[in-house]
Amino acid sequence: MGQIVMAIVFMSLMSKEMGLFVVGDVGTASSYHPPYTPTGCNGYRADQFPPGNLFMAMSEGLWDNGAACGRRYRLWCPSGSNRPCKDGTVDVTVVDYCPKSPCPFTILLSTNASPPSRNLPPI
Repeated sequence: MGQIVMAIVFMSLMSKEMGLFVVGDVGTASSYHPPYTPTGCNGYRADQFPPGNLFMAMSEGLWDNGAACGRRYRLWCPSGSNRPCKDGTVDVTVVDYCPKSPCPFTILLSTNASPPSRNLPPI
């Protein structure tokens, strides 16, 4: 069925001298559902989840042996006749890794972070 293609923009403030460091890439996304704990980053800690529960799990390549924990990404989902989401972006924080190996998607979004149409294929 469908996967969606998302443009992923990783943003990180390196230092005042270096300015803003931005890298973009394209990948696939799906949603995953509770229970979200324990996570690969902080186990059962409730404070690991950002406001609004806008978080995601990463595939093996982006997980980077746990170095991805706490990284923030700005996601944009292109719209079109075959795209399940609307224009706009969502900022999400990495709290976990994909529970399946190999992961069938680049990222897994929490239900709150999923595009408004909610037409993502579940994992």
